[in-house]
Amino acid sequence: MQLLNRLAAEALGTFALIFTGTGAIVVNQVSNNAITHAGIALTFGLIVLTMIYTFGDISGAHLNPAVTVGFAVGRRFPWSDVPGYLSAQALGAFAASGLLRFLFPTNATLGATLPSGPASQSFILEAVLTFLLMLVILNVSTGAKEKGITAGIAVGSLIGLEAMFAGPICGASMNPIRSISPAVVSGHLEHLWIYVLAPVLGALLAVPAFRCVRGDTKPAKPST
Repeated sequence: MQLLNRLAAEALGTFALIFTGTGAIVVNQVSNNAITHAGIALTFGLIVLTMIYTFGDISGAHLNPAVTVGFAVGRRFPWSDVPGYLSAQALGAFAASGLLRFLFPTNATLGATLPSGPASQSFILEAVLTFLLMLVILNVSTGAKEKGITAGIAVGSLIGLEAMFAGPICGASMNPIRSISPAVVSGHLEHLWIYVLAPVLGALLAVPAFRCVRGDTKPAKPST
């Protein structure tokens, strides 16, 4: 698959994730909790599951800079492709947050992730949540491709589960760009460092944990 096709898939998949996931938060706020917290968690899990089955065989459906970097550190994805993937994910995310700002101009946060307690509490939670997410992804993916009978179900279910129990405390971002785009567009940057550093740390810690149970992996070949 040509790199341009893969980047387009990453941009579209990330757009869908941010638009529906953070959109569910915004709609919940403007509709007096009609969606509910459980509905928001389910939305995030289902959109990731759907995007894996839609774009998994094209780009791997990373949809997450921490996952892309984790794959590269684990030698499952070429470093030469990382800048393009991160740029595509950012493009899709900011397009989604920009559209939500147009649709809901008075909403204050646009679904930005904000800690409800101490910053250290949310940082640890985000790191652990992303560690578990990356560990599952590494185990159910082939190379850097999240495609298969079990991949979408496993990854989507875990995201929904983690959002269900940890969302009220830390927001359960597990994804730097999922937090960056609504924070920048809405102007709420005060806690953004948590949701950039903690997911990357968690994803990196998952790589040696994966190797402990699965062994080493072969380096990924650069794409065309």
